[in-house]
Amino acid sequence: MSEQLKFIVDTLNKDPFKRNYNLISFDALEPLQLLQVLNDVFAEIDSRNKIDIREEAADQTALRMLGILKILKYRPKTDNTSEFRQGLVMGDKPTVYHILEWLLQRVPDLKKRAYLARFLVKIEVPPDFLQDDAVADCNQQYEELVEQFKELHKEFTELQKSGFSTSEIKKDIQSMEEEKEQVVRRIERLKKKVETVPNFDRMMDTARKLRQEKERELSLANQKQEQKNQLMHADQRYQRAMNQLKDLQKAAKGASAEGLIEKLQEENNVNTYLGQEKLPKEIEAKRKVVSDLQKVVLEPAMGQSDLDELHAKIKDTNAEINQLIEKRMMRNDPIDDKLSIFKQQASIIAKKKIQAAEEFQSTKDELAATEQELGEKRQMARELEGGEVLKGDEFKRYVNKLRGKSTVYKKKRQELAELRAEYGVLSRTEEILRQRDENAQRALEGLEAKKGVSGYHDTQEELEKVSTIKSELDEMKGKTLDDISDMVLKLTSTISEKKSALAPVIKELRPMRQKCQEMSLVYEEKKAQYDNRAAGYETDRSKLEQEVRTYREECSAEESRYHYLQSMKKVVDAQLARAQEEMKLYLSTDQQDKKKSCREQYSRKIQEQENLGKTLREKQKAVRESHGPSMRQMKMWKDFEKLMECKRRCFLGERNAERTMGGADYAGDTGGEERLVL
Repeated sequence: MSEQLKFIVDTLNKDPFKRNYNLISFDALEPLQLLQVLNDVFAEIDSRNKIDIREEAADQTALRMLGILKILKYRPKTDNTSEFRQGLVMGDKPTVYHILEWLLQRVPDLKKRAYLARFLVKIEVPPDFLQDDAVADCNQQYEELVEQFKELHKEFTELQKSGFSTSEIKKDIQSMEEEKEQVVRRIERLKKKVETVPNFDRMMDTARKLRQEKERELSLANQKQEQKNQLMHADQRYQRAMNQLKDLQKAAKGASAEGLIEKLQEENNVNTYLGQEKLPKEIEAKRKVVSDLQKVVLEPAMGQSDLDELHAKIKDTNAEINQLIEKRMMRNDPIDDKLSIFKQQASIIAKKKIQAAEEFQSTKDELAATEQELGEKRQMARELEGGEVLKGDEFKRYVNKLRGKSTVYKKKRQELAELRAEYGVLSRTEEILRQRDENAQRALEGLEAKKGVSGYHDTQEELEKVSTIKSELDEMKGKTLDDISDMVLKLTSTISEKKSALAPVIKELRPMRQKCQEMSLVYEEKKAQYDNRAAGYETDRSKLEQEVRTYREECSAEESRYHYLQSMKKVVDAQLARAQEEMKLYLSTDQQDKKKSCREQYSRKIQEQENLGKTLREKQKAVRESHGPSMRQMKMWKDFEKLMECKRRCFLGERNAERTMGGADYAGDTGGEERLVL
């Protein structure tokens, strides 16, 4: 209680409440003041509750607070709802303290919940009002807006968690706009420079056509590569189909239609069991777990006391279960004993069935994962090498080719190192020549300044550059037209060459397709035969396994029965030996041996008990005979006791009277003795 009060006071003294309480002053608050503090906390969570409770009726305050607590999913510490409501209305300190502690521990979460409740708590409309079309349409529109709010709030929370901020986005947009303006200005400057060039429109048209032809060339190259890839994939698929066909032909030897049918029936039984028994149970278990988790999520936060209470209930339930099990075990119903063997066998079979289904499912998942991994590895191999994984002689040829390439690579690397060294020497030479050129330029500028013709050399260089650019542009125009015509000729010749090269391939591909179809038919037939044979073998194997399993279970049952009969035989043998020993002692002529027999011992004990009973009956008879005189004597002694008590009181009364009448005489007689005369 003190820790709870200390937490509440410390939290109220901080932001945003800023109260100046201590433990004594807060504990001394009146119920109305305590409810006002609680209302202020509600107002911090939801600003609509910011009112003075003195201006509000007590019942309205209680209803409002109970409604807020219901929205916030508060769980009282007691299950008695009426007691909790009465405590809240009366401002009971333990009740209000518990609410304050719960609220102050989770203010941010409760603010969010109160905000969402303002829009998500639906207004309950009576069914009679919904009969009106206008009201029904309005309610439908209201529910749609609620769902829209849910989606928007979900997107808002996801954006908050994503880490993007509006300031960064604004900076990015601003920088992109600046870059756009710079690009626009650069384009305008280039347009102004190019507009002065003669034949500008024709050159632009030529450049546009050149770009279009380059794009077309690129698309044709892509189409060519795609066709190559398709052809390669078709060859690979053909090789895989041939390999599968060979494998199936090897495996299909000895198959039959009956075997296939039996295999299909077995697969059907397995799939039926998985679909009708195993999977529905797993789905039901998952749904139960989900419902339990949803209940846990909807429940408010639980304290240590709630957990202790739940643990106590669990212990009580376990104790009741154990008691019921003990009662059932003590009952020992013979029918249950007879059925226990069959129940045990049924449970063992059910467990094995479930275990086999789980193993089948795990093996199936493992097979799927292995096939997926194999596909990924093949795809990686195709991306790295551009084809299937090499095997045998192909791999050896690939290794030899790789060795040749490595030799070429080493030579090229050596040449590259030499070129880099030569590049270093040339760069140093260029740097020296550039320095000399700068010195010569400075000397030339000095001479021009002395002669009064400053800038002559720069102007001459500019004129030379302009003339050079003009000549280059003229050459470029001629080259562009020549290149375009050459490119068109090359493309047409390339297309014709490709067509002529692909024509025999297409001719060869047509009979191969027909052959592939024939092989596919043969493959299907062989596969059907293989499936039949495999199904027959699998069915026989399952039957044999079932028989072996049945024999094993019968063997275990017979073994258990054998052990049980052996135990009973030992018990019967022990009892028989004991009876024979008793008979031997009983028929013996020796008196000492007879005394050791159970019969003599039990006879002696019976005689002793009979003697003891006879003695007790005699005592009982004596007590009954002396009961009347004894009661009369006891009554006489009680009367005598009453008489003596009466005499004692009379004597004491007379002596007290004598003391009052003559003190001196009485003082002289005090030394005498008191005697009783009967």
